[in-house]
Amino acid sequence: MCAISVKKMLKVELKTHRHRYPFYAGRGLLSLSGHILSRHLPPRSLLVVSDEVVSRLYAEEFLRGLREQGFQPFLYTVKEGEGSKSLANAARLYNAALEAGLDRNSAVTALGGGVAGDLAGFVASTYLRGVPFVQVPTTLLAMVDSSVGGKVAVNHPLGKNLIGTFYQPSLILADLKTLETLPRREYISGLAELLKYGIIRDVKLFTRLEQFLPKHLEEVKSPVGSFASSDNMLKYITRAVMIKGEVVFRDEKESGERRILNFGHTFAHALEAASDFQYYLHGEAVAVGMAMAARLSHLLGLLDARSTERITGLIKRFHVPPPPSGLKVEEVMRAFYYDKKKQGEHPVFILARELGDPFVYKDPPAHLVTAVLEAYLHKGIL
Repeated sequence: MCAISVKKMLKVELKTHRHRYPFYAGRGLLSLSGHILSRHLPPRSLLVVSDEVVSRLYAEEFLRGLREQGFQPFLYTVKEGEGSKSLANAARLYNAALEAGLDRNSAVTALGGGVAGDLAGFVASTYLRGVPFVQVPTTLLAMVDSSVGGKVAVNHPLGKNLIGTFYQPSLILADLKTLETLPRREYISGLAELLKYGIIRDVKLFTRLEQFLPKHLEEVKSPVGSFASSDNMLKYITRAVMIKGEVVFRDEKESGERRILNFGHTFAHALEAASDFQYYLHGEAVAVGMAMAARLSHLLGLLDARSTERITGLIKRFHVPPPPSGLKVEEVMRAFYYDKKKQGEHPVFILARELGDPFVYKDPPAHLVTAVLEAYLHKGIL
């Protein structure tokens, strides 16, 4: 896997044992959408799935680029937010694809963040038993995480991403210009997932972010502005993508090493589910979850105090929302048992022995998990 510079664009080649696909990243790529997609797909009908906000900002430019190269795009918009990742919306998208006449050589394309990507990918993986899928992430979180690796899903009332498949895209096109219009909160949510890659795999990346983020976070406004599409951010994004690509190559179906990508996510998903997916942005929950995973690792005698403080101290700079008022420890503990990572009745956590050395820990002592939850929910301690 290598990043190849093409003037203002970087290309990362990603592969699994059965698939190979490119990740293109740069500023101003939406207007080149048809040119880039035509390198990999025949110019024919395709379904573009977006949310109302992203569609208003970027659909016209993206669709125009497609039409210039002979594609016939059909736009379908859903409401913004996690609630759109549902089987009901998937059924509506099947209807839209059939009405547009999509066949097995037609593509389903996601223009948006993780919600659009997960929903469109789930539909692409199941429509006519699978059609080509294109990811066009427009949030930082989607660029560094959810667009890469082929995990697509919809939610169930009992838990997040419980109904899904592994389905690799044909290509990913990330235009960093779309980051400039992100609200501050959405952008910081993505920075949390970016930080995760430094914690689990690349201590040098973590150290760079440790030096870069405190001042950067103080400067971030809403919307974010042009520095979100800087050369530094382009390098950080492509490094994160390369890390995830390397992990997925060795374990596409999450039977072993890929589980380390869920560092902080057992806590995060439980917090999201216990608050009905209405309180946290996903990256905010991940930031909290990573701090809690670090604290649990320390309580288990695995992660030293200095490393724990480096992780939690940096996450505190994110200024994530305080705990939801009235949320009880018991409600979060109950949500663990609907997490898709559990083994039997036992919740599974990804913890750390040191920076860059995560590991799977099955069923840690309940009193230690409770202690970490109580510290956060009752005292706001990360």
